[in-house]
Amino acid sequence: MTESAAYEALRASPLGTELSEVQCRTLSPLLSLRELADGEVLLREGTSDSHLYALIAGSLAVARAAGSPEEVTLFMLKAGDLVGELSFLDDNVHYASVVSRGSSRVFALERSQLESLLDTEPHIVYRVMRAITRRVHQVQHRLAAQSAELSNYIFKQHGRY
Repeated sequence: MTESAAYEALRASPLGTELSEVQCRTLSPLLSLRELADGEVLLREGTSDSHLYALIAGSLAVARAAGSPEEVTLFMLKAGDLVGELSFLDDNVHYASVVSRGSSRVFALERSQLESLLDTEPHIVYRVMRAITRRVHQVQHRLAAQSAELSNYIFKQHGRY
């Protein structure tokens, strides 16, 4: 990935909205680009990964039992979404796989690369963590709304499906 392409991808991502232009120019050389073909697995269920990904183009499916007859797509990610943010923070295993639907493009930030900035650029690290926290809050809000909608539906149906 050219430095210019990395910079532009970062600026357009949720991380870039938290960072100044100078901070983006400092962080962008630490990013790597990955092109995914249709059906290619970015993250595999049951594994851990020390990368934070941002979807630049295309779409990704978050799926349980990916590649098997029992595969279930839980939801779809679109350009601008962050991927793998919790595993990036705590190194826990992924509860689902992330699979490309069509060709997709992501950039990746490896945890140790971000940690290398702790002493020299702590504000960048703080702002990346804030962007991740904002994303987690958005997901939590969406899940709460969906849960309330489902509960309301069940209540109106008197428990009948």
